[in-house]
Amino acid sequence: MTSPTDKVPEADHKVSNFLRQIIEKDIEQGTYASRRWAGSPGDGAHHAAGQSDPAKIRTRFPPEPNGYLHVGHAKSICINFGLALEYGGVCHLRFDDTNPEKEDTEYVNSIIDAVKWLGFDWAQLGQAAGSAAPYQASDYFDFMYRAAEALIEAGHAYVDEQSAEDMRANRGDFGKPGVDSPYRTRSTAENLARFREMRDGQLADGAAVLRAKIDMASPNINMRDPAIYRIRRATHHHTGDTWCIYPMYTFAHPIEDALEQITHSICTLEFEDQRPFYDWLMERLCECKLLAAPSPKQYEFARLNLTYVITSKRKLAQLVNEGKVSGWDDPRMPTIVGLRRRGYTPESLRLFADRIGVTKSDSWIDYSTLEGCLREDLENKAHRGMAVLDPVKLVLTNWAEAFGSDGYLEACTQPALPHSAIAEGQTPPADRVFKIGKEVWIEREDFEEVPPKGYKRLFPGNVVRLKGGYVIECTGCARDAAGNVTEVHAKVIPGTKSGTPGADSVKAKAAITWVGVADGVEAQVRLYDRLFAEAHPDAGGKDFLQSLNPDSLKVVTAYVEPSLAQAQPDQKFQFERFGYFVADRLDHVAGSKPVFNRVTGLKDSWAK
Repeated sequence: MTSPTDKVPEADHKVSNFLRQIIEKDIEQGTYASRRWAGSPGDGAHHAAGQSDPAKIRTRFPPEPNGYLHVGHAKSICINFGLALEYGGVCHLRFDDTNPEKEDTEYVNSIIDAVKWLGFDWAQLGQAAGSAAPYQASDYFDFMYRAAEALIEAGHAYVDEQSAEDMRANRGDFGKPGVDSPYRTRSTAENLARFREMRDGQLADGAAVLRAKIDMASPNINMRDPAIYRIRRATHHHTGDTWCIYPMYTFAHPIEDALEQITHSICTLEFEDQRPFYDWLMERLCECKLLAAPSPKQYEFARLNLTYVITSKRKLAQLVNEGKVSGWDDPRMPTIVGLRRRGYTPESLRLFADRIGVTKSDSWIDYSTLEGCLREDLENKAHRGMAVLDPVKLVLTNWAEAFGSDGYLEACTQPALPHSAIAEGQTPPADRVFKIGKEVWIEREDFEEVPPKGYKRLFPGNVVRLKGGYVIECTGCARDAAGNVTEVHAKVIPGTKSGTPGADSVKAKAAITWVGVADGVEAQVRLYDRLFAEAHPDAGGKDFLQSLNPDSLKVVTAYVEPSLAQAQPDQKFQFERFGYFVADRLDHVAGSKPVFNRVTGLKDSWAK
């Protein structure tokens, strides 16, 4: 796992972007050089008693624990933690748990696991990796309430008791300014008293809200006296029933950043219109002496838009709840747990985040880019192996004549990795060992009794090599009553075994993969593909369920060579000719119940 003091490999070669330029300028100008850090989050006085901040910058990843993280969150994780590592800083993991009705410890645990799996840690400088607990917005509820009272006392907030419908109507729209609430001119004493009644549970849910007093005529509707506190009787997963009022996200988020001494608050573009309120709130709380300058600054980047994928939590939940997928970790889901079970690696996701870059303009990334990063990562890592996914038996009819017995078995070897995948000085992994005998399994498509033009595999009279084994000559086949091929027949040509002096004595125009009947192991192979058949499944408000790919999962009974059958859960392989596969991290049992998921093919099968 990456610790806060580690340098990102090849960080000096990172492509510049606007976030790096902002950070480098701030470091050069000493924008945050005067900051102090007391070792834990707190207000201005708390940090003033601390030491000079050892972190050059502080970023944060602040998910709401109301669902499983997806590939878009993976990009944000890589950006925030990556920048902190790159510039000698710290990234905080913080749970933005201000909405008690949708949050759960299940999601908290899954988020912690996802960040760790991606290779990041949120320990402070000088602390051991894994030693720090994540921060929680709910730990700051006392300060948030204190800040709300300070805004009331300074004339910057008031309790509004309009109905939700009246508030909505009086807010105006882009062409019409808002209308002041009749409660906007309440005295400070009245507002404080009423807000405390909200806190003490004397008002019903929805009966009142606390609003910031800014400008009801602002062209930015978000600045038209936004609500900052609401009444919500709901048990919080962390604070229980301590509170019956909860801060709004737009109020809580800047305060969380400030208490944690965040320097660069990086979020997606949908929060751009909220930045003026972020800055307004920071200025007001500094004026009230609750916080000390310099305040955090918010910066926005374009969210990840990936073709053939949806990232709406609501729609992902619908897929799960309606049984369109097997769960949040279904290997077709774009969730991090789904990608992990599919066989994606942390390295491939970090490479993907780095490759697509950071911009301020929305664009679409083709799904093939993500798959390409995975292939690039696995190419020199994934051990090779042979599997037969659509098996038919090949019988070598002269086996006993050639080797003295129908039961004779001969060991064959093949490298686990090609020579090109082994770095100079690296010890190659042990060769794979498997056995050839009278009967082997081959792919059904590797035999044609009447071959089409250009076909080079098995047909009567043609010669091919069993990869890693012998050259054979096809003699025909056997069929059942319905005309289906039940066996392919061939003769083995002695003295042609791969790796022996006579291997090239007979020229074969093709080599086919195979698995021995004697030592091959039956396995379940799940052929996963893209969940949606359309690049933009929910574009224009259409029903995304109508775009589901009916061929996104096919399950076949296959035969695999012994090395594959002994795989450990989550171990990745390249099935020769078919692509990359992973031993399912939940269902696979080495030796007794092999289960493999297809991660991706050897090339993009969706390319137009």
